[in-house]
Amino acid sequence: MKNYFRFEENNTTYSKEIMAGVTTFLAMAYILFVNPQILGDTGMDMNAVFAATAIAAAIGTAIMALWGKYPIALAPGMGLNAFFAYTVVLGMGIDWEIALFGVFVSGIIMILITLFKIREVIINAIPAELKYAAASGIGLFIAFVGLQNAEIVVPDESTYVALGDMASPTTLLAIFGLVVTVIFLVLGARGGIFYGMVLTAVAGIITGLVEMPSAIVDSIPSLAPTFGAAFTGLTEVEWTSALIMQLIIVILTFLFVDFFDTAGTLYAVANQAGFVKNNKLPNAGRALLSDASATSVGAVLGTSTTTAFVESTSGVAAGGRTGFTSLVTAALFMLSLFFSPLLAVVTEAVTAAALIVVGVLMAAALKLIDWDKLEIALPCFLTVVVMPLTYSIANGIALGFMFYPITMILKGEGKNVHPIMYVLFFVFAGYIFFL
Repeated sequence: MKNYFRFEENNTTYSKEIMAGVTTFLAMAYILFVNPQILGDTGMDMNAVFAATAIAAAIGTAIMALWGKYPIALAPGMGLNAFFAYTVVLGMGIDWEIALFGVFVSGIIMILITLFKIREVIINAIPAELKYAAASGIGLFIAFVGLQNAEIVVPDESTYVALGDMASPTTLLAIFGLVVTVIFLVLGARGGIFYGMVLTAVAGIITGLVEMPSAIVDSIPSLAPTFGAAFTGLTEVEWTSALIMQLIIVILTFLFVDFFDTAGTLYAVANQAGFVKNNKLPNAGRALLSDASATSVGAVLGTSTTTAFVESTSGVAAGGRTGFTSLVTAALFMLSLFFSPLLAVVTEAVTAAALIVVGVLMAAALKLIDWDKLEIALPCFLTVVVMPLTYSIANGIALGFMFYPITMILKGEGKNVHPIMYVLFFVFAGYIFFL
C-alpha cells in the first residue's frame, strides 16, 4: 500500500493520511443530510437518497483514491443538487427520473470529452468571467433557498418576497445555527458546517422544535426507490420536442457546472499540496475521469451530480498527500450508511445555515469579475441575479451566455469570441424563447 501510493516520495505516513481523511470527511459530512433534504423536495425518498449520497460519495472517492491517486473526495455537489431539484424538477416540471437520466448522460459526455482531450478547448472557449459569474450566481441561489428554509425570507403578495417573522421559533433556531456555524468557520474549525448542524439539531431537540430520533444507528436504508430509476423512467414519459430541448439544456448545464467545478477544485487542492509543476497537473486526466465516472454511478444509484469537493483542501492542510487520504474518507462514507435515523433531526431550520454559508463561500468569485467593462459586467450581472430572481440556475446561465456575444460584438470585440460561444448563443436562445 505504501509503495502504491508512494508514501516516501510524498513524505507522508499512515497516521498523517488517516488524520487527513477523517478531517476531509468531517468537513463535508453535512452533504449526507443536506442532499436528501433538497432532493426530497422533488418527491424522492429521503432515506434512499441518503443511501445513494453515501454510496456515491464512497465509490467516487474510492475511484479517485485508487486511480487518480489524489487526496480529493467526491460527493453529490451543492448547487447541482439545487439545480436538479428546484430548476429541473420543480421549475421545468421534468420528472426526477428523467432528470437523473440527464445527470447520467452528462457524466458519459464528461468521460468522452476527457478521453478525447476536448476539455482544453471548452475551458478556453468560455470566458473566465462567465465561469465566475455562474459560480457566484449558484451561490446566491443556494443562499436564497437557505433563507427561505429559515423563514427569514417569505412569500408576499405585494412585493413577491418579504422579511419573515424574526421572532418565530423556527427562524430563531436557524439564526442560532448560522451564528454557531460562522463562529466555527471564523475560528478555523475544518468541520465547521457539520459541527454547526450538530449543535443546531441539539438545540432544536432541547427546545422541542426538533423531534428526538427513534435511534442513532440502524440498518442500511433501501436503495430500491431510486436505484436504476434513471432508466426505468424513460419508458414512462411522453417524449416531445419541447421535453427533448429542455433535457439538452439540462444536460449542458449539468456538464458546464460540473466540468469547471471539478477543474477548479482539482487545481486548488493540487496547488495546495504542491503537485502543480509548471502550471500543469500530473494525472489530471485520471482525476477528471474519476469525477466523470462518479457522476454516472451516482445517477444510477439515485442522486444528482457527484463532483469533487473543495473541502478536500482541509485534508491536505492536515497533511494528506496521496490517494490513501481519499480511501479513508471513502470508508467513512460507507460507515455513515448506518446513521440514517439522524435524518429525522435534520430539518430545514437545521440545514438553513449550511446553505447560506455555502452560498456566501461560492459568491466570493464575484471579486474576480472586471465590473468596469460593461461588455463583461452586463452578461455576468444577468447570470448572477437571474438565478435567484427566477429561481432557476439554467435561466441565469442562458441569459448570461446569450448576452456575452451581443455585448462583445457591440464593443467591436466579436472576433475575439470563441465560435463555441456563438453556438451556445443559439442553443440558449432556443431555450429562452421557445420553451
